[in-house]
Amino acid sequence: MELEIKNPNQPVRRINFQISACLTALIITGCGVQTNAPENAAAAPESQSIKTACGMDMVFIPGGEFTMGADDGPVDVKPPHRVKVDGFLMDQDEITQWVYEKVTGKSPSRVKNPNNPVEQVTWTAAVKFCNDRSTLEGFTPCYDLKTWECNFAANGYRLPTEAEWEYACRAGSTSPFFFGYEAKELKLCAWFEGNADSKPHPVGQRKPNRWGLHDMAGNVWEWCHDFYGVKYYRNSPKDNPHGPPQGEKRVLRGGAWSSSADNCTSWVRNCDEAGLTDVCLTMDSNGFRCVRTK
Repeated sequence: MELEIKNPNQPVRRINFQISACLTALIITGCGVQTNAPENAAAAPESQSIKTACGMDMVFIPGGEFTMGADDGPVDVKPPHRVKVDGFLMDQDEITQWVYEKVTGKSPSRVKNPNNPVEQVTWTAAVKFCNDRSTLEGFTPCYDLKTWECNFAANGYRLPTEAEWEYACRAGSTSPFFFGYEAKELKLCAWFEGNADSKPHPVGQRKPNRWGLHDMAGNVWEWCHDFYGVKYYRNSPKDNPHGPPQGEKRVLRGGAWSSSADNCTSWVRNCDEAGLTDVCLTMDSNGFRCVRTK
C-alpha cells in the first residue's frame, strides 16, 4: 500500500506501508527545548521528536507528576490535585487542514488554508480521524466507533486525556500560562482575541512551550478524550485519570483565536457536545491534536 503525502510547502512524498515498524519513520532526536522556559518551571526531562508517516511531527512527553487545576480559577478547576501520567507521544502542532483532508478526504473548516489547524471538527470526527490515521500507519485503532470507548492499551492514535493535555501544556511550569504569569506576553505565544484578527492562523508560528509544542494556547480549542464533569477534580484518581465514566459533553482545552487571555491559561476548561452524527455541527474554533503510546 502506498500513500501520497502532499504538503503545499513541500515536494510530494510517497510512503510505503508494507513494514509497520517503519511507518512512524523514527527519526528520533533530542529536543531539549528551552524556549520560553518560565522561571517557575521545574526541572523537566528532555523531550524527543519523531516524524510520522502522515507528515506530522510528534514530541515524546516523558511521564511525570504535576499539580493539575488552580486555586484562583472557577469551580471546575478546583481543587488543585496531584496527578501522575505515563509518557506518551503528542503531535507538535494542531492537526492541519491538509493532513486532515489527506487522511479523511474531508475539509470541514470555515477558514480555508491548508496550513491552518482544521476546525469545525466534532469530537466524534476527531476520534474517527484518530482511527483512520492509525489504520493508515499500521497501528491498532484505539476507539470502538459503536460505543465510543477507548482502548488505552492499543498502540494507535487517540485524543489526549485532560490530564495528559495539561501536563504537556505546562511542561514543568506552575504558573497560569506555560510561559509565566504575565498575560501581556501571550501575543508571542498564542493567537487569541488580542492579535488573531478574528480568525485562526497557520500552525507553528507562535513560540512553543518548553517541550516544543506549538499553539497549546490559542488558535483553536483542542478536544480531549474525557467527558466533562464540573466536580470531577474532587474525586479524580491520581494515576492516569481518564475523566468521568459518562457525561453529556466532552472536554476542550487551550483557548482559541476568539478567546480572551484568561481563557488561554494552562488550566482553563471548556466543553461541547460530542456530535454523534455526521450532520452535527460544532464551533469554528474547535480542533485537536493526537497522542499515541510510545
